[in-house]
Amino acid sequence: MSTGCEGCQRGETFDLPFSIAFQPIVDVRTRRTFGHEALVRGPKGEGAWSVLSKVTDENRYYFDQQCRVKAIGLAASLYPADENLKLSINFMPNAVYEPRACIRQTLATADRLNFPLRNIIFEFTENEKMDTDHVLRVLETYREIGFGTAIDDFGAGHAGLGLLAKFQPDIVKLDMDLIRNIDTDTSKQIIVRHTLRMLEELGVTPLCEGVETAAELAILQELGVGLMQGYLLARPAFETIVTPQFDA
Repeated sequence: MSTGCEGCQRGETFDLPFSIAFQPIVDVRTRRTFGHEALVRGPKGEGAWSVLSKVTDENRYYFDQQCRVKAIGLAASLYPADENLKLSINFMPNAVYEPRACIRQTLATADRLNFPLRNIIFEFTENEKMDTDHVLRVLETYREIGFGTAIDDFGAGHAGLGLLAKFQPDIVKLDMDLIRNIDTDTSKQIIVRHTLRMLEELGVTPLCEGVETAAELAILQELGVGLMQGYLLARPAFETIVTPQFDA
């Protein structure tokens, strides 16, 4: 089995075809689209699991590399040239062997397509045990290069507050389980309120994902949340971008 760096030099690939759907991230204060999260899909729009279930230790590196290239390529063709939209790309920390070496293809793609590095956000989900020191090296390197950084599903993973104490990303995405029915759940309101206060003091922007009802959106606005993502505003759109329903 080759390592990721060897595979990069040899130009190996992830053989299963796939594509990308884009889900808007909305700034409800300005009623504008902040950016989009790139979500993997099958070549005809099949669900993410149809692709992710085929990712193994052997092909993880190549899959991660191709996801970045595919997402940037499609976004470059879809984004209006005069809008400063962000592109949030999920990455797999365990697929990054050496941060600066493994980012070369991403940089080359962005340069070729004239896609600003400042508009790319790399987010990762802390849903499996990982080498925290390695994750920190990746995040710090990405920040030095000029990318934005984000922690996804905050509150549901393993690293949590320990990682946040060592590195403050640009964005923290609160897990949807904290958002579901928050309008009727006092405990969730307390947890989210204090989490938002903590993030504010750390200089981190909160983003609430999984917003599905007008009541959830309303209570989040009362709590001071600006960035939101969820089916209420817009569902993921396969190989295209859509306008969020701000009056939902």
